[in-house]
Amino acid sequence: MGGLAIFSSTMAKNPVLPLFIRALDVPIDTVGFIAAASTVVGIIVSLPAGVLSDIIGRRRVILLAAVVFASAPFLYLLVSLPWHLVLVRVYHGLATAILGPVAMAAVADTFDERRGERMAWYSSATMVGRFLAPFAGGALIFGETLSDFHRVYLATGVIGALALVAALRLPLTRTASGSVGKTLRREQGEIWQDIKAILTHRGILATSAIEAVQYFAFGCLEVFLPIYLHEEAGFSPLQIGVLFTIQIVAATLTKPLMGRLSDRYGRVRMIFGGLATGGIALALMTYSDDYLTLAVLVGLFGLGLAIVTASSAALVADLSRASSHGSALGVLSSVMDIGHSTGPMVGGLLIGAYQYHVAFVAVGAGLVIAGLAFAVTMRGVPRLTD
Repeated sequence: MGGLAIFSSTMAKNPVLPLFIRALDVPIDTVGFIAAASTVVGIIVSLPAGVLSDIIGRRRVILLAAVVFASAPFLYLLVSLPWHLVLVRVYHGLATAILGPVAMAAVADTFDERRGERMAWYSSATMVGRFLAPFAGGALIFGETLSDFHRVYLATGVIGALALVAALRLPLTRTASGSVGKTLRREQGEIWQDIKAILTHRGILATSAIEAVQYFAFGCLEVFLPIYLHEEAGFSPLQIGVLFTIQIVAATLTKPLMGRLSDRYGRVRMIFGGLATGGIALALMTYSDDYLTLAVLVGLFGLGLAIVTASSAALVADLSRASSHGSALGVLSSVMDIGHSTGPMVGGLLIGAYQYHVAFVAVGAGLVIAGLAFAVTMRGVPRLTD
């Protein structure tokens, strides 16, 4: 279900969305604001979606997201003006904003043993969808008029409908019934106490912040490394695309193993190792024009990303009550989106002021320093007890 849903939403975005926006005669300096509409939704909606799933159950909220996944793609067929597209992107953004924390919470509810590994398997499934989408979407684009993009969104709608079918078959009424049933009987005041406890819990906030730092660096990389490689290093778009494929494959294939290792050796230790790995790789990227070396560094960054994200969600689930997994993971998702959306903005300012070398070293060093600060912060952090 998660793989189909993310396959559908990513195909609607990459690479079709920027081209679709330009087909609406939108100036280049405005394209990014329209494209970011769905990300802003994630900042606002993820926490309430997680809280709602704690109250009414994971299945109902996941089905709500699945309905959006199935219906939103067909609305692109009605777009003729830029503001139409903004509204559609906001609506479509609800789907990923809701599904991200709630599906993770459902997995966390289902598994106490080997939780990190199981949550990583789910995340890898979504990354497979994210990996396949650009190839499938790009292959369906045959021109530059609005009608030329319609076949992409029709395909996206079909895949979204399949995600809805898969969601309808989820057996969450059995696997998560204990925590959901207990939540439904709680007083409203207890729910707000849970939310307050999450928002003041040092470990949950620190883990959410570290995920934001990781995605801050990822946002810088995915926007500015292609420009650097093309304009400064002289690589072709195909070569650049292969490098990013290496990154996604490295993260996808290693994430379940990293989740298992975090179950065995501890989440905090793994998160620090992932941040250090990614930070060092990022800092070195602009100092080599050898393609093989770049491939290794980009792959190492993908490995670091897998290590951090396989451990962070599981750590938040470990630190929170079973009855409030959705709320806790909603906080994680909202804070992550803040980092992901601000990374390209700050990265652009750094590059404009200090050039690529200094900017990449600064962001890479920031990952390592953040990892050290996180390790110190997490000493003696208690778990919320049920």
